[in-house]
Amino acid sequence: MKIKNILIGGSVLAVVGLGINAVQEAPSDEVQEKKMINDYNIYALPMPENLEFAGEPVPVQIPDVHERMDRELLVNTYWQSNTLLLIKRANKYFPVMEPILAEYGVPDDFKYLAVIESSLTNAVSPAGARGFWQIMEATGKEYGLEINSNVDERYNIEKSTRVAAEYFLKSKERFGSWTLAAAAYNAGNYGVDKQRDRQDVKDYYDLLLGEETGRYVFRILALKEIMENPAKYGFNYRPKDLYAPIPSRKIKIDTPVTDFAKFAKDFGINYKILKIHNPWLREAHLDNKSRKEYLIELPEEGYYSPAP
Repeated sequence: MKIKNILIGGSVLAVVGLGINAVQEAPSDEVQEKKMINDYNIYALPMPENLEFAGEPVPVQIPDVHERMDRELLVNTYWQSNTLLLIKRANKYFPVMEPILAEYGVPDDFKYLAVIESSLTNAVSPAGARGFWQIMEATGKEYGLEINSNVDERYNIEKSTRVAAEYFLKSKERFGSWTLAAAAYNAGNYGVDKQRDRQDVKDYYDLLLGEETGRYVFRILALKEIMENPAKYGFNYRPKDLYAPIPSRKIKIDTPVTDFAKFAKDFGINYKILKIHNPWLREAHLDNKSRKEYLIELPEEGYYSPAP
């Protein structure tokens, strides 16, 4: 068997017993570069027209506003894995948040605030904020949430959404602007007020703020734009690819529970599934010395059963 080494365009090809007619030229650098460019493309994004948050227009004609908006659109469009996860989770959790926000008269756009706060997970921040809405312990207690070693209602998506809605309404009353109300969720009402007085301006887009709060509303706007127009930004999926809500029912308990693992089995599920549906239950038992009434969520039968 003969092996011929042939130098073509700077590349050595080994041809094994097939004759010179079988030799394939190595692609030139120019051809290879064109192939790489065509395999994956990164595009500058056109600025969407008529951007608004909760009905309040975004003045993208202002140069710094345009650049800040462009930054968040680029970051969230090309962080594909993260944004696709957010789209999938939103299908599961937005139906819980939307009617509560509507009940309080809070614009639907505020659901995107939960997206940037926690990525729609029960996150814990370094400062101790918890849950989908990243509520601090003092704020949660101020708004009536139960927070102790047994129970932490910041992890209850329905109750924490109500707290967030109340906070938004108070901020809107204070500032007269939904955009500033959103910014104040990050910087605090006092923090926003202090900067408005110091800089003698009234509008969020006129304020010079710290890095986090300065990006905050633009991150909300970017996720809103992408999640409402996913195909426009290259996100392709089928309805079955999205995470689906699990049909469930609620039962009342007003007694202590000594063992939630046994409690779960009594209802045909396991401890893991019980905690998935009730993450606000923080321990494997419930003291409940006051005989308070709690609502425990249980999935409808069959949703966690293995496929036949």
